[in-house]
Formats: sequence, C-alpha cells, structure tokens
Amino acid sequence: MRAILNDLVQFKTLDRATAKQIILNLNKGAYNQAQLASFMTIFMMRHITLEELLGFRDAFLELCVPIDLSSYNTIDLCGTGGDGKDTFNISTLASFVVASTGIPVSKHGNYGLSSISGSSNVLELLGIKFSNKEEDLKRQLDHANICVLHAPLFHPAMKNVGQLRKDLAVKTFFNCLGPLVNPCKPKHQIIGVYALELARMLTYTLQDTTTNFAVVHSLDGYDEVSLTGKTKIYTNRGEFLLGAEDFGTNYVQAQDLTGGKTKEEAAAIFMNILNGKGTATQNQVVCANAALAIHIHTGCSIQEGFKTAEEHLLQLKAKATFEKFKQICQ
Repeated sequence: MRAILNDLVQFKTLDRATAKQIILNLNKGAYNQAQLASFMTIFMMRHITLEELLGFRDAFLELCVPIDLSSYNTIDLCGTGGDGKDTFNISTLASFVVASTGIPVSKHGNYGLSSISGSSNVLELLGIKFSNKEEDLKRQLDHANICVLHAPLFHPAMKNVGQLRKDLAVKTFFNCLGPLVNPCKPKHQIIGVYALELARMLTYTLQDTTTNFAVVHSLDGYDEVSLTGKTKIYTNRGEFLLGAEDFGTNYVQAQDLTGGKTKEEAAAIFMNILNGKGTATQNQVVCANAALAIHIHTGCSIQEGFKTAEEHLLQLKAKATFEKFKQICQ
C-alpha cells in the first residue's frame, strides 16, 4: 500500500487490475486503518477514474455472497447517497410502491454513513430482519414481491472499512460502488447519483453489461428525481431531461423533502407516507421515482407510470406490500 499511496499522491491513477487487487487485499485485512484512511481520502480529493471504478466493482462482485434471482426479472432502485441533502428515504419508499404494482424489486441498501438515515436504518427500526440466504430472499419475493439485500451481509470486504466510513461520515468512493454491486445483478436498475460527472461514468460502466438501466441526477444535486428542478437521465437507449411536467405534476420546494433529524424521525416520516398521510410534495416525489422505475421496467409512458404509482400509494397498496414484507422478515 505504501507504493500505491506514493503513486496516488503524485497524481497517478490505478489501472483496472491494480484497483481490483487492492479490494481483494482489503478483504484479507492486508492494510491498517491509517493506510485505508489515506487511500479513501485521496478519492475525496479527486474524481475516481473509469478504470478504477471498474476494478473496484470487479472485486466486489467476485467477493460477494452470490445470489441467483434471475428468474424474477427484478429491478433495483438504489442511490449512491452522498448528495448532502438529507432527504427522507425516497428510493426505499418508491421501491415498495413499485413492488405493489406487480414489478419484482430486489432492493440493495445500506446504513446511512454520510446521511442521517439510510434505507437499512429505517427498515431495521421498523422491525425488518435482514438475511443473505437465497431461500429467504426468494420467499420475500414470492409473498411480497420485494426483497432487500443489506449490503454488509453480502460484501465481506466492507467489514474492514465499515467503522472507518462511519467515523469519517462523508461520502467516499464506496458510495459510487453501492449501486454497481447488487449481488443478484438485477436485469433492471434505477441508479441515483450525486454528481453529473459520476452519472456519466456509471453510464459508461453499465454499458458493458446487459442491464436495462436509468442513471439519475437532478441538476441541483440530488441523487434522485427531486422535482425541485430538471433531472438528467442516462439510459442504455440515450439521454434526456425530465421535468415535473413530464410526470404530469408540479415542481416542489427543497425544504419539503427533508428527512428528519434522527433515524426515528426518518422512520416516522416513512410510515406516515406509506399510511397515506404524506404531504402532497412527499407523495409527488415518491411517485415520480416509482414512475421512472415502472417506465424502465415495462416501457409504459412516464405519466402512465406516475398515475399507477400514485394510485398504489394513496390506496395503501404500497403499505400492504410493506406489511407483507415485514411479516415475512420477522
């Protein structure tokens, strides 16, 4: 690691093979915490390269606990986090809305490390017990049409950086990796990212796969469709801008998307929305993200997807899906 750090501080970059080997070594506990902190800090100071990202991804997929859910034709809604917006858990809520419409969802998630509450924090507080057993995940899909893959249970390499990431409490290159290393390799993905340059890079990364994807970046910095402004969308069929008018709804104010100051507040907001008591703004944003997922998976129009999502959220079908899921996971 000393030689690698010396190269990196001289503005050199890693080739794909070296990047992969670093993660493989990390998994073996080959580096101390000071070396890892230095390594991670370098990637806070500059953008990760495509070769580095591919190498890191290759290693995580090689090391992960393998899961085969290919027969379910699932979609994953997962963001990088790290946008610094502290919104409520939009993509997780959208995942339950999408699942309630009949589209199978394999949600990859983690604890919030650079935000107050990640998807795993909220679900755990609400009584969900995570599993990395294939039979458990298939049972979740069979009965609730959604399963949750809690990242630390599937990626052993993370155990050596988990506490360090928590102590740093800022976004690192691991944020970029999260959506790329879902262990079940879903056929469809909605990936939210916090920076436009990163959106382009993840698009390049996904183009060497068979994934049907949409990489999402709101131009005012959100890693999801925020409806606070225009959103840039990259897919394997091209790129375009989406505004609130494309969903048949209105733009919203940023202050209405906040997710609470504690994990408990975040969980309360989550259930309030599922119970049909969310604000108009909260409902709109959840349905917009669900609509994009429905569009990507089925090919329906964005506005059709929005109407379907709105119906399933407000008629409490998403809540019923969550309750089934919770029952299975206890």
